[in-house]
Amino acid sequence: MLDAPQPASVTTALLPRPPMPTRERSQVEAFLVLRRNPLELWGAAAYEQDILGGRFLGREQLMLNSPEAIRHVLVANHENYGRNIGARRVLQPLLGRGLFLADGAAWRHQRRTIAPAMSPRTMPVLSRHVVAAARHTEAELDRLIGQPIVLMPHLQHLALQIAGQSMFSLEMAGFGAELRALVVEYARRFAQPGALDLLLPIAIPSPLDLGRGAFRADWLRFIDRLIDARAAQAPAEGGPRDLLDMLAAARDPATGAGFGRAQLRDEVATMILAGHETTAVTLFWACYIAARLPDQQDRLAAEAATADLSEDNAADALRSLPAIRAHVDEALRLYPPAFLIVREALAPDVIAGRRVAAGTVVSVSPWVLHRHRKLWDDPDRFDAERFMPGAIPPDRYSYMPFGAGPRICVGAQFALTEAVLVLARLLRSFRISFAGRGAVMPRGFVTTQPDRPVHFVLERRP
Repeated sequence: MLDAPQPASVTTALLPRPPMPTRERSQVEAFLVLRRNPLELWGAAAYEQDILGGRFLGREQLMLNSPEAIRHVLVANHENYGRNIGARRVLQPLLGRGLFLADGAAWRHQRRTIAPAMSPRTMPVLSRHVVAAARHTEAELDRLIGQPIVLMPHLQHLALQIAGQSMFSLEMAGFGAELRALVVEYARRFAQPGALDLLLPIAIPSPLDLGRGAFRADWLRFIDRLIDARAAQAPAEGGPRDLLDMLAAARDPATGAGFGRAQLRDEVATMILAGHETTAVTLFWACYIAARLPDQQDRLAAEAATADLSEDNAADALRSLPAIRAHVDEALRLYPPAFLIVREALAPDVIAGRRVAAGTVVSVSPWVLHRHRKLWDDPDRFDAERFMPGAIPPDRYSYMPFGAGPRICVGAQFALTEAVLVLARLLRSFRISFAGRGAVMPRGFVTTQPDRPVHFVLERRP
């Protein structure tokens, strides 16, 4: 599909998605597709059946699309389903034992500590950081008016600055370029699992694990420098000023133990990475869709123009942006940043009447779930009306861009606040259009990324 703006009447234009296979693939073909683009794995049956069974690399596999089955695995019996080997191998070098990968008592302690910093009552303070960073990015983009620009790096830098400032009171200018370079290097060399990553027990290093270990040493040195820079600032007065202060002051209610340096590093890495990468790709796809549907973009810009998007009023302004919020929600439906959730059954279970053996790999793909024929009308069509006030809300377990259950993303509310406010300010300031033509396809590469750099042209709105 070409990146040409659609006529005003084409509000139901199909947006690009990878082609579905027309035949069953061999195990080798499926593994190669997994490494190239996981979004190409699933055929028509995945978008039509409640539970899709199969085997991959000698292990039983189940994909769940039934809301009842998803609730069972992620909520009702979530303690029986742990992270699978492949996810641990790929993510542990970056996230260590941080909140995303922690289990059991360690996870509960971390969750209790971090959740208050992301609660709705903190949104006014965090919203100020969002608007301040967005204003700075607008000034940068204003100097590029009329020039073809790749928007994604600007969105990544913006999201990184918001994460650093709001969570750790840090200006990221001195760290952002190095952090992005490290993340890109890891994604290019180590983020795609190899066959031995999936076959070997976690206690036996795979060939890729050796490179990941060397990378982790460099990564931890970088995170140490970031924490040291934050520690060099004047100490907080009158209580915690940000998430790092809360983590440093936290004590386990049972033992009184706090976070050591190693744990702090892993929490900082988790919050910085999760706090900017997923938001940046959400903003990219929201802007991409706005450029594809210029009339929709103009309506959103008109809504944003009526709102007070200043730092002092940003949190209150969210209530006056229902169309922009619905646009973001629908963008998250079609292009969920976390496209695949994978768990492994730790003990035998029964899912929706189906016996499940220990060791079975159980997955939920928001990419598939959000396009499932039984759960959505015309699921490949962009239709923000699905999420406007007054619309019938989707089933809780048919729409889950931030996961579900006890392990739902702790920063979901902050991510939505950030995406809505940034998109409102960008569309109020600029008309976004494409600089050229050419197919752009989503690719599952840690998050749901565009498969190539995409050029846009910005025009200053009156």
